[in-house]
Amino acid sequence: MIRVVLVDDHAVMRAGFRMILASTDDIEVVGEASTGREAVAMARELHPDVICMDVQMPDMDGLEATRQIVSDPAVGSAIVVVTTFDRDDYVFQALQAGASGFLLKNAGADELISAVRVAAAGDALLAPEVTKRVIERFASTPAPAAASATATPSVTTQAHISVDLTERELDVLRLLARALSNAEIAAELFIGEATVKSHVSNLLAKLGARDRVAAVVFAHRNGLT
Repeated sequence: MIRVVLVDDHAVMRAGFRMILASTDDIEVVGEASTGREAVAMARELHPDVICMDVQMPDMDGLEATRQIVSDPAVGSAIVVVTTFDRDDYVFQALQAGASGFLLKNAGADELISAVRVAAAGDALLAPEVTKRVIERFASTPAPAAASATATPSVTTQAHISVDLTERELDVLRLLARALSNAEIAAELFIGEATVKSHVSNLLAKLGARDRVAAVVFAHRNGLT
């Protein structure tokens, strides 16, 4: 089961999400929070697989809550930011904070369910409305000088020189940067999906990247797109 915590200051919105996710056989809502501060405490207590996080909330907003949760290695939850605001700056800040996905609240039930499953699998998801310019803006922002193992790598030379990636891993990374799914990458490279997953895991480990979003940013910063 994928264990999920819902974070939104509107009880009706949380109830709607709960009802949608309850219709599946593999997702269980294990907690709800109405503020960012409650979300941080609940994440540390319950260690959910995925947190669906609102942005604008009292006490502490969802972006700061995301930063605190992602920076705590003991939690290990993937965060999907779910908001009514289709704004580049929110997407940019959510990715900077360490979110694994961004979804608008007007997304369909299937999209919400898919987002939770994708995040739980360790992949990244961006809403269709989120355009390439957001990733490019994120990629053009220098990473902190003293980046941790979970931060986006800051590298200024060619990826195959700076990081020991194989040619196949570079192929996979370039396709990740085009927002292709594992299945689409498998079809493009004429290999099995399980093999793609293995390559993705290996290159994330070599890059020190927390997830696919960080890998895409690395690709943009190093001219692999």
